[in-house]
Amino acid sequence: MAVGRRWMLPGLGGGLVIALADQATKWWIVGSLMQPPRVVELTPFLNIVLVHNRGVTFGLLDSQSVWAPWLLAGLAIAIVAALVVWLARAADGFQAVALTALIGGAAGNVVDRVRLGAVVDFVDLHLAGWHWPAFNLADSAIVAGVALLLYDALFRGRQSGTS
Repeated sequence: MAVGRRWMLPGLGGGLVIALADQATKWWIVGSLMQPPRVVELTPFLNIVLVHNRGVTFGLLDSQSVWAPWLLAGLAIAIVAALVVWLARAADGFQAVALTALIGGAAGNVVDRVRLGAVVDFVDLHLAGWHWPAFNLADSAIVAGVALLLYDALFRGRQSGTS
């Protein structure tokens, strides 16, 4: 049995919780706050907006093609499958938490692509007239997961030689 198999059930369960929380926040934003779509100012640096991202990160590869959402969803599903395999081999709980965040975030955005043909983004951070591209809970989980994996790779060296 692989070292990380013990992390499969909690990792997949955690990923499901992240994906469901992501979908719940999007449902709430679209259904409650954005009818009609508007900018909701929460703080001097944070707004809620409604953006349908048909591309990938920061709107890159944005396409109006009918096939684009399906191709991007298929790619994301393949990435989730690879992350699940990695989770099955996770060296420790730290790595498993990082992979869980990535799996949940990617799955949350895949649901949008399949259901809507685009990812719903709504968090708008800004400062001095400069706006970060809108994002959502799934994107936040993905960024956290990548940050944890980078930290793991750069600063948490493996004494046993397994990674």
